Amino acid sequence: FIIKSMEEFVQNDYIIAYFHQGMKDNSKPSLQFLWNSYKELDRSFKKNLKKLYVVKLFFLHPTTFIKMVWFFFKPVISEKFKSKLIYTSSLDELKQSLGLNTLKVPDTVREFDEKINNSSRYLRGSKSSLKSSRSMEHIPRTTQFGVSLKFIIENSACLNCIPPIVRKCVDHLSLSDGKYCLTNDIIQNSVYKLATNFKPISTVIDTEGIFRRSGNYTRIKELREKLNQGDEVNLSNEDTHVVAALLKTFLRELEEPLLTYELYDDIVQFAEWTTEEQRSRNVKQILREKLPEENYELFKYIVEFLGKIMERKDFNKMTSSNLAIVFGPNLIWPKQAQMSLDEIGPINAFIDYVLQNQDDIYFVDINKKDGAYD
Repeated sequence: FIIKSMEEFVQNDYIIAYFHQGMKDNSKPSLQFLWNSYKELDRSFKKNLKKLYVVKLFFLHPTTFIKMVWFFFKPVISEKFKSKLIYTSSLDELKQSLGLNTLKVPDTVREFDEKINNSSRYLRGSKSSLKSSRSMEHIPRTTQFGVSLKFIIENSACLNCIPPIVRKCVDHLSLSDGKYCLTNDIIQNSVYKLATNFKPISTVIDTEGIFRRSGNYTRIKELREKLNQGDEVNLSNEDTHVVAALLKTFLRELEEPLLTYELYDDIVQFAEWTTEEQRSRNVKQILREKLPEENYELFKYIVEFLGKIMERKDFNKMTSSNLAIVFGPNLIWPKQAQMSLDEIGPINAFIDYVLQNQDDIYFVDINKKDGAYD
């Protein structure tokens, strides 16, 4: 049943998140059953699987059963598949890895996750809790993650309201990765002259799945902490997906979403705007008139950057719809309840529309948001 249900999804790239929690002796599948199931999977299941997240919701260590399964299958699993296996120990860590602001999981899983993490914090002592309390009392002025956009602008060198880390990420992801080939040109009359024609053979912006694939969670966390402490960070040697994930993390951890809580209800109505005239008028009104100026400028900066990503879609496979799916939940979310599946569609469609029509939307000068339409 599971294999049959998954067949329509595995024809393209896909990710699996497996929650290991609450297994009892009478509910464990036998190793023979797992082996037979593995042999039933055709090539598309294995080839198109990009990441397998195993969320280990237990107190201290992986269960004996997990260890046995891994030991049993290790000889027949390729190194390539092993690199796709990622262990996480909490729902927060899974959200970071997937680049999502919220997760739709059963209440029992969420409650167990909270219980385990609270227990783990207790076992580690109260030192981290005290540190957290102190940080709330006095947030370092260098902080860029987990604070408001206004706080960053007031305390950092933000040219045109663009936070330093955003500019760093965009600059890195927009430029060549520095790999070049050297060619020799033979000059006429049998005179040989070395001509240093450097040609870029690979660029960061062409990286396939540049925003769709996950970066190393541990490294992202390390960079985030360094930046919040005011340490200088050089992204030139970082993995492309780590830098891409760092940008998404910044947006996701803003104290208020970039498109603001106030505009959430307006944006989720996008599907109700059935004509091009309605969509053009309402989107321009939301962005030009209702969005605060600092949010407007940062959003425009990101949209323009994503436009450059789209121009290289033949290489990076990031179309406007793909980018909208990735960035939608990181740009807008509700203040109280979790985002429902019915609301995700209109939000992604709104972002997709903006990406496809950015030249028309931002035709006016960025500093003249007077709402004067063409």
